[in-house]
Amino acid sequence: MILTVGGPIGSGKTTVASAVAKRFGLRHISAGVIFREMARQRGLSLEDFSKLAESDNSFDQLVDARQKELASGGSAIVDGRLSGRFIDGDIKIWLTAPFELRAQRVAKREEVDISKARADMQKREKSEAARYKKIYNIDIYDLSPYDVVLNTALWSAEGVIEIIKTLIEARL
Repeated sequence: MILTVGGPIGSGKTTVASAVAKRFGLRHISAGVIFREMARQRGLSLEDFSKLAESDNSFDQLVDARQKELASGGSAIVDGRLSGRFIDGDIKIWLTAPFELRAQRVAKREEVDISKARADMQKREKSEAARYKKIYNIDIYDLSPYDVVLNTALWSAEGVIEIIKTLIEARL
C-alpha cells in the first residue's frame, strides 16, 4: 500500500505521516526532509534555498523524482505538497488547517516568533505556488487529485491518525 499526504505548511502532514508509518510498518518518505537536506548540503537556509529554487527548476524536479523513486518500492507513506500528484497512491490525502493555526504550529516547531512564522509561511507558500505553476502547470489550490481532504484543526493528531487508520482498513 502507498499513501500520500499533502497539505500546506503547518497542516500536520509530516507529524501524521510519521505516526501512520510507525503504526502500519510503512516507510516514511518526506519531500520536506529531502528539500531541507538539499538546502543543508548547500549551506543555505530553507528560505534562501527556496529563493534559489525559484530560478532553478531542477531542485523541485529532483525532490519530486526522488520521492517517486523511493515510493516505487511500495509499503510507504509519502508526505509532500505534490506527492499526491506524482505518486500513484492507494489513498491520496490532503490535510489543511486555518492559516493562523498553521502559523502557531510552525512558530512552536521552529522556535520563532509568531510574526516571523507568518511572514516566512506567506513567502514560502507564494514561492511554491508560483514554482509549481511554472514548472508543472499545477494549481496547488486545486484539490481534485485527492481522495480525502481533512481539516486538522478539527481533530488532534491522534484523531487524524485514527481517521486515516479507518481509511486504510476500508481500502484493504
